[in-house]
Amino acid sequence: MRIPWERLSEETLDAVIEEYVSREGTDYGHHDYSLADKVAQVRLQLRRGEAWIDFDPETETCHLLSS
Repeated sequence: MRIPWERLSEETLDAVIEEYVSREGTDYGHHDYSLADKVAQVRLQLRRGEAWIDFDPETETCHLLSS
C-alpha cells in the first residue's frame, strides 16, 4: 500500500528515511555521503515523485521504492 509521504509527521518521515539509508549505507564508490546528505537526497526523490513509501500491512513494514 502506497503511503503519501506528505501525510507523515516530520519525525516519522525522518525515521523511515534514516532506517532505509542506514540499511543501504553511505559509501558510494568514489563518494562518501553523510547520513544527512542521503536523507536530503531521498526527501528530494520523494518530492519529485521518483520514490515512494510502501507499507506492507501483513509484515507491518515500510519500504522506500523508486521508479
